Amino acid sequence: MNSIHTKHIEALTKANQEIAAKQEQIKNSRYRLNYHFMAPTGWINDPNGLVFYNGEYHLFYQFYPYASSWGPMHWGHAKSTDLVNWKHMPVALAPSESYDAGEGVPGYGCFSGSAVVNNDELVLIYTGHVDGKTPMQVQNIATSTDGVNFEKFENNPVIDNFPEHATHDFRDPKVWQYEDKWYMVVGTKKDGKGKAVLYVSEDLKNWEYKGVAAESNGTQGDMWECPDLFPINDRHVLLVSPMYGTQNEKPFYVIGDMDYDKGVFTQDVYKTLDYGSDFYAPQTLIDDKGRRIMIGWMEKWLTKMPSQEYGWAGAMTIARELVLEGDIMKQKPVDELEELRTGYKQLDAFEFTEIKTINDQQESVSEVIIDVNVNDTNASKFGIQLRCSKDGEERTEIMVDFENKEIVMDRERSGVGEKGTSKAPFVVKENGTLNLRIFMDTTSLELFVNGGEQVITNRIFPDETSKRFNLVSQGGKVSINTLESWKLNSIWK
Repeated sequence: MNSIHTKHIEALTKANQEIAAKQEQIKNSRYRLNYHFMAPTGWINDPNGLVFYNGEYHLFYQFYPYASSWGPMHWGHAKSTDLVNWKHMPVALAPSESYDAGEGVPGYGCFSGSAVVNNDELVLIYTGHVDGKTPMQVQNIATSTDGVNFEKFENNPVIDNFPEHATHDFRDPKVWQYEDKWYMVVGTKKDGKGKAVLYVSEDLKNWEYKGVAAESNGTQGDMWECPDLFPINDRHVLLVSPMYGTQNEKPFYVIGDMDYDKGVFTQDVYKTLDYGSDFYAPQTLIDDKGRRIMIGWMEKWLTKMPSQEYGWAGAMTIARELVLEGDIMKQKPVDELEELRTGYKQLDAFEFTEIKTINDQQESVSEVIIDVNVNDTNASKFGIQLRCSKDGEERTEIMVDFENKEIVMDRERSGVGEKGTSKAPFVVKENGTLNLRIFMDTTSLELFVNGGEQVITNRIFPDETSKRFNLVSQGGKVSINTLESWKLNSIWK
């Protein structure tokens, strides 16, 4: 066993011992979610290395097992057969080498990256980060033949410096295969513009720099994190998590075309990926059914995280299938989530004005689908009040503004978490309806509008007793075609 592998095993053993010591006390703590992925303890952020390998889905993630705040980054690991029920696995990567670990520096670790299957081998590609080092960020690989135990490549880093079009902020490699070659985009910045720089390789170990695949048009952020470039239908799509100065903003997607010979992605359509405040660093995989699946971090930097006082922070969104329809990339909750449904309830067509209580004790872990008959509605606004207290003082409100064609999720009274509003545009469907699909967990809301044309994702932290579910109308009548709801079972046995 070489010295690299010995140091890495020691670091992994220490991390896994920490998890074993703490996970029981965290398991049933306040604010834990029921059907969203969470780490067994500690802090998590970006999903990494989403991949389908040997008949299973693998989710790696940025992980600090020693505290509920950010620290030297490890790669946590879980796997699933259905994208819904996840099994925790041993930690895959821990900082242990000169390119991903440091003593006496404020930050270091195995930062974000991706995973690919190369023959029978599972390969992780990640950024090694050490504050104060020159260069600060380099790209590395680790390999596994069983999908559980990983060895860092003895000749890491495989990319040991940033190129001329980049700066020391040079991270989050996303690798994919096109025809017979491997391609990698890395997020970076220079001259006030976020960029995704491109590399090509035949063996994942020797990389040739191709140039700037894509960059900000001047309004898309001055640093690009977690770029993900992939083919879909006959186009390519680029996902980016942008920074403006030191502030992380809403991820966006760009539909365009990729010229592999020139190494250039040409932007066409540019849109916000998720209009919520708690969605960042999404990554995709392609599965054995040919689906393009996306998962994001359901949290955001520099926000209140009430769960931290209970020893954990961070969760992932539900898995979403990406479907490109013209110039819109829809996000559709994966079909497998329907297996969690129980306790079906339905209300057939009805009309109401002002306020209508649907349920005094709505399941706080549930799915609700509401189909609004816009043609037969004359109200100026239609609202949904979720997780309401009996006196109505605590609530989360989703308000549909028919005049301004805007949907607003209001968290000003949502509990102890972050406040504020999230706004998304909407278009009434050709048949004159508006479809809203809401996934509610103990401390989260994911709203899918018209089959995922727009999505709003937010964390909420209401009191456990706040369960009333109301519909409200302003300025007239609202006509509902159908309202369906299900309780959703927990994935954590």
